[in-house]
Amino acid sequence: MKRLSFGILVFLGCAHAPSAPPPGPNPSTPAPRSLPPHEGESHWRSLRQLTLEGENAEAYWAFSGKELTFQARHEGQGCDRIYWLDAQTGATRPISSGEGATTCAYALPSDQEVIYASTHEGGAACPPKPDMSLGYVWPLYDTYDIYKANADGSNLRPLTREKGYDAEATVCPKDGSILFTSVRDGDLELYRMDADGGNVKRLTHTPGYDGGAFFSPDCSKIVWRASRPAPGKELEDYQALLARGLVRPTKLELYVADADGSNATQVTYLNAASFAPAWHPTLPRLLFSSNYGDPKGREFDIWAVNVDGTGLERITTAPGFDGFPLFSPDGKQLAFSSNRATAPGRHDTNVFIVDWQETRTREPSAAAPVPAPADRVMEDVRFLASPEQGGRGIDTPGLEQSAAWLEKRFVALGLEPAGDAGTFRQRFPVITELKAASGTALELGGVRALDTAFVPLGFSADGEVKGDFVLAGHGIRAQALGVDDYAGLSVKGKIVVVRRFVPDTPAFASSEAQRRYGDLRHKAWTAKEAGARALVVVDWPVVAAGEKGAPPEASLPALKPEGAQDAGLPVVALKRAGFEAVLDKLAKRQKVSGRVAVKLDKVLKDTWNVVGKLPAAAAGTRASGVIVVGAHYDHLGEGGRGSLAPDRREPHLGADDNASGVAGLLEAARLLSGQRERLHRDVYFTAFSGEETGVLGSTAWTRTPPAGLGMKDVAAMLNLDMVGRLRDNHLTVLGADSGGEWRDLLAPACAKARVQCDGSGDGYGPSDHTPFYAAGVPVLHFFTGTHGDYHKPSDSADRVNAAGLAQVALVVSEVAAVASARPERVTYRSVPAPAPAGDLRSFNASLGTVPDYAPPAGTRGVLLAGVRPGGGAELGGLKRGDVLVRLGTHDVGSVEDLMYALNASKPGETVTAVVLREGAEVKLSVTFQESKRR
Repeated sequence: MKRLSFGILVFLGCAHAPSAPPPGPNPSTPAPRSLPPHEGESHWRSLRQLTLEGENAEAYWAFSGKELTFQARHEGQGCDRIYWLDAQTGATRPISSGEGATTCAYALPSDQEVIYASTHEGGAACPPKPDMSLGYVWPLYDTYDIYKANADGSNLRPLTREKGYDAEATVCPKDGSILFTSVRDGDLELYRMDADGGNVKRLTHTPGYDGGAFFSPDCSKIVWRASRPAPGKELEDYQALLARGLVRPTKLELYVADADGSNATQVTYLNAASFAPAWHPTLPRLLFSSNYGDPKGREFDIWAVNVDGTGLERITTAPGFDGFPLFSPDGKQLAFSSNRATAPGRHDTNVFIVDWQETRTREPSAAAPVPAPADRVMEDVRFLASPEQGGRGIDTPGLEQSAAWLEKRFVALGLEPAGDAGTFRQRFPVITELKAASGTALELGGVRALDTAFVPLGFSADGEVKGDFVLAGHGIRAQALGVDDYAGLSVKGKIVVVRRFVPDTPAFASSEAQRRYGDLRHKAWTAKEAGARALVVVDWPVVAAGEKGAPPEASLPALKPEGAQDAGLPVVALKRAGFEAVLDKLAKRQKVSGRVAVKLDKVLKDTWNVVGKLPAAAAGTRASGVIVVGAHYDHLGEGGRGSLAPDRREPHLGADDNASGVAGLLEAARLLSGQRERLHRDVYFTAFSGEETGVLGSTAWTRTPPAGLGMKDVAAMLNLDMVGRLRDNHLTVLGADSGGEWRDLLAPACAKARVQCDGSGDGYGPSDHTPFYAAGVPVLHFFTGTHGDYHKPSDSADRVNAAGLAQVALVVSEVAAVASARPERVTYRSVPAPAPAGDLRSFNASLGTVPDYAPPAGTRGVLLAGVRPGGGAELGGLKRGDVLVRLGTHDVGSVEDLMYALNASKPGETVTAVVLREGAEVKLSVTFQESKRR
């Protein structure tokens, strides 16, 4: 509680009442009085004022629902004291002794004990008030500790003994465990401890004030208020005040996380003092106090918001202060503190109770509320990720419904059609399936291969080639490594046979070399460049003298579509069984003839990008080129290849991947359509199809741009893919190295949106920005990270962080606007292409882990976004949130390390996995399973 200079008492949360009173008699308790609600307080019924004088606040219900704990200060008292308050009569009885400052009382589940914070062991007098010459600050008295007492205040004993501030404690109704705030590790962080003070665990780790936390009714979640000072002067000022035992609480936002502190999401972006959050008893909704909307910051009201950031609603309208809302255990009543109905000339704050009605009625004359950004993006996500869209697979009714809906949305946003023939649709064909047709055959040295002994590859050209076969080692030309398997060979016009994978030599020890030179399409390109007319790949490794034998043969690759164009020659993969004698003849350079014939039946379907143009404001101010903002709207349909729940044939809803990106694109279009005067380049908004089958829609866009455009006209491309799970308010922006000015453009955009951005990386990646970058366009990919619902039916709209998604859209709109307004284009920077995914030899060992590909900065090891059901990781006890740092004899510092550790392991092998869990090392025994190639 603080008295501001304008004379209104403002309580901003637990542990901020200046001090406790000296011992004295209980205050008088006149009968409660009934008051009418203020106009517009339509959730209110039967409003009763329980306290009538002094400064009374932070009334928290006992578990019986009959009483509340609260803190009060009356005339002549220097600081607050803790009391019980009867919810019916308003009668009070003391709990604290009156020594020291006390705050934040909360009953334990039995109601036979209470906890509160006190400074009494540091002295019976009230601690000194803070130096307000520093502005509005709160004191963090280092003598505050958390104590437990009997309900009558007796048997007082400490639960915390760390040096420094420990306060702001609340209780889980299920097990009595306690949330609290402490500076024990040098910052204001949240901690959880058992009801007896043991088993203390830190829950937050980001610089800034974390406090005033509450459990959800089932204790599965927590909510709290937090400041997040920006790096630089803001953070330095915060830390300087903290060193003096002070904090400035003028900018606080609400956060929600799992009960262990994981998956933290910022719920509000109000840029105000928002605090005292409490859970709705039955809905995923919060009530809280805030001075949002008051330019002077003096008017505090109770607000409500859904935990995803949607549904912001003002609950109170009375002038002055309303705060500290908390529902009764049965959810029927709401206690809060207010200085409404205060006598003229006084500044009392009192405790009120109101009967709550969930459905509010709107006055007939009142205008419907304007949807907030979070509401708009969530409405779009819900449509695209609804079961009715069936997962938006290629050639499904759901994808067509989504395209038609997008056309209407583009019209409503004022975009002009930029697709084919004056429409919004840009058509392109998609190969949805490949089948080896009649006539596909392989004959080698007079031996005809059975259909089960070979397979055409998805990038193979159709055709028949007869002639001589030539063995060209592993089919590698790598000048930098001193390797040329084609040296001295005459392969022009012939059929080349190459060994699969790469040789087991030091030159190919690196993962880069293994991926790049083991890639089958790269081998096909090399053979074609050497003049070959067809290619046969066989897993037939070289066995050195003294070795026991060749490793087990890898399974044949799957026949599946791989890109929109073939490799220019027939390509097949062959099993070695039955062909050993012929291969030996080839190794001895003996003549071997035969033929390769490939005929692939392609199942082609038309699909569409949806393309709209937002013209720049004035032709006279135009700069050269256009900006493209894109997001793919297709997903996996009912699963199949690409699903991480392959046995479930049901709609894979794709809320994050990528209904979120489309919703962000639409919100960015809405923002920019209202700021056209900022645009000096046209902005093309494109919802791509075919991304999940190989970035086909974006590839089609770059090969045949919309009418009137060439790729030289594209100045920049911004891609939104998986932007619906913003955690810890941290946005990953990939591709920042693809443009010379990207970092300079990103910083102010992220600052405006109050989002922490991490810009890094080249312009390559498995999403729609890659074809643009390959075509010479600087790109950015906005991404909020993977998670355990990735490519599963559980990627549903209710798991999207709408508030964060709206802020991502704001970042994108700002970057697009500034990139459009610059006279010069963003400078394209060429970065070497990453190695292909490759055809690495694998012993088919699987652990069933789902890595997080955008872990928090500084994470050592592999953060697990999830574990696959029934996999070796789950059976061994690994779980989401673990950080894998060692697997058997292999240190695991990155996702790549994990991949190679798995490649070096065998199914059935049991090793020790070491994970970091809640800061401690845990050793678990895991058994590798056999992976299944798809």
